[in-house]
Amino acid sequence: MVTAVGTSGGTTRGRRLVGELIRIHRVRAGLTQKEAAEQLLISESLMGAVERAERIPSRDLLIDADGAFGAGGALKACCELVDEEKYPPKFLDWAKLERTARVISAYETMLVPGLLQTEAYVHALYRSRVPAYTEDEIARHVGARLERQTVLSRTPPPRIGYVIEESVLDRTLGGPEVLKEQLRHMLDCVKRFNHLTVQVMPSAQHTHAGLNGPMQLMSTVEGRTLLFAEGQGGGKLLSKPEQVGDMFDLFGILRAQALNPWKSAEVIETKVRQL
Repeated sequence: MVTAVGTSGGTTRGRRLVGELIRIHRVRAGLTQKEAAEQLLISESLMGAVERAERIPSRDLLIDADGAFGAGGALKACCELVDEEKYPPKFLDWAKLERTARVISAYETMLVPGLLQTEAYVHALYRSRVPAYTEDEIARHVGARLERQTVLSRTPPPRIGYVIEESVLDRTLGGPEVLKEQLRHMLDCVKRFNHLTVQVMPSAQHTHAGLNGPMQLMSTVEGRTLLFAEGQGGGKLLSKPEQVGDMFDLFGILRAQALNPWKSAEVIETKVRQL
């Protein structure tokens, strides 16, 4: 269970409100911080940090606390509020929709897809950021990214398909051992989740449909199709059918041009042995 998503550079009114609500409902339930922490399977220090607004509670913690403290939905209702603490405004809607998406697809040119990243790999990614994040900001971003990964094991699961440039598998972000662990984790995810496919676009493929850049695609349970376009200056969520439809078609071509999932797994296994 993900219990918190780190801290940020300073507390906000929203986070202080959530922390105080947790404290009020804990006290009403007649529980000490230690007793509450034991029920929620977290440390007493983390319980105190959440109540003092020093740590941002995860959705799981809020939902579990709502039941344990008999809050009647008051703490569950805070999930939307803490989402605003975790994600940049331009990414917030995507992160919310991702939790119930029917289809998630992406073409990645620089990094392993976020839903498949290990904690060490995510740490290395945020530590390399220019301008640099503070340690508190790194902890917040790492926690938020790892929390998103619960979508992999949800019921019913989404269909997830990734096309990854081969060069991503060679980039030793965080060092060779971090990359080795990351590639092994990716192979493990492919084996564990039959709704997940990973395909490698070989560097030897001198031309293909994705040369204009990465893309993230989503289809919702209501039938909406969405595109999240990300660049150096940030990202934007697009929903116009004519724009998104073209990108879904493009992704289909990309999948046809990439190695099939079985050959891709062999390539990743070879990279692991070479590290």
